[in-house]
Amino acid sequence: MFKSALRPVITALALVLPLAAIAGGYSDVAAVPAKASPLAAKSLLNGLARAGERIVAVGQRGHIVLSDDGGKSWRQASVPVSSDLVAVSFPSAKQGWAVGHDGVVLHSADAGATWTLQLDGRRAGQLMVAHYSRLADNGALGSGEQADRLLDDVKRIGGQGAENPFLDVWFSDERNGFIVGPFNLIFRTADGGKSWEPWFDRTDNPNRLHLYALRGIGSDVYAVGEQGLVLKLDAQGNRFRAVETPYKGTYFGVTGNDDKVLVFGLRGNAYRSADGGWSWARVDSGVQDGLTGATAFGPRGLLMVSQSGQVLVSKDAGEHFSPLKLMQAAPASAVLAVGSDTVVIAGARGVRAEALR
Repeated sequence: MFKSALRPVITALALVLPLAAIAGGYSDVAAVPAKASPLAAKSLLNGLARAGERIVAVGQRGHIVLSDDGGKSWRQASVPVSSDLVAVSFPSAKQGWAVGHDGVVLHSADAGATWTLQLDGRRAGQLMVAHYSRLADNGALGSGEQADRLLDDVKRIGGQGAENPFLDVWFSDERNGFIVGPFNLIFRTADGGKSWEPWFDRTDNPNRLHLYALRGIGSDVYAVGEQGLVLKLDAQGNRFRAVETPYKGTYFGVTGNDDKVLVFGLRGNAYRSADGGWSWARVDSGVQDGLTGATAFGPRGLLMVSQSGQVLVSKDAGEHFSPLKLMQAAPASAVLAVGSDTVVIAGARGVRAEALR
């Protein structure tokens, strides 16, 4: 089982076994629709995205809530699973994807109002094992200890099936996207999620460190994870290549503006690159708590949130941050700017809008 201790500051994720007690017995939560709840917008929510003018938030027990008025009011979407959801991506106003526990991947074609299940952990594991077993049979994995270890790792991790969540999703457009998770889990789609190709062998991550987040920044794509792991997509080589940074602790996220990249994680640590990841400078976040979410807004604006609920604002592409004065503070996991004067924050106490001042 993927232990919550592996990501200690994201306590809101509450990683659990893939089977949960429902209606007096045990049911597969990936096969049980989310229950309607008047408190869905006030319960644990982990991810935020814009679907055109609509705001979409995803969270525990398959809750997905929608706002069409800048976060003032929320309604619940129809979701076919009650698995905890942790991340969401909308590359267009209508088409979106959400991921979470039990290896679920959900798709919406109507701006988040309804969702269908595209993939779950069992099928993802089977897909991995079948894909790499076929490559091994054809000699495409090569020979020797490295190839043997790769196949052994695939069979072990793939065999865990629904035990492993997907922790982030990012789509560049309605067809092309990635999903990532623990133990170097990474899949790519080029057809809007109708099929998924495992990229387990296409990362400079030999220790199978957990992948927590990925984003497109300008023309590049970055993924981040444990022990200072930062990967950058080599589009020509179809591979994520390692990028060195000064910090060897865990990164929980990545954001940026154009060619300015910001990675952030444990104990308030954040580092910024202005040259595509070749060099990095430490950013003084002013906090000691884990930085758990971030977003870009406008040409040079960045927002970060912390485990204890601080909201940090930068207007110079991440060189400097200052704290936002809040009406209330609560553990935060995601943040989204709405226009020039409002920020929406998701976390352990649900989702709310705050004035950006």
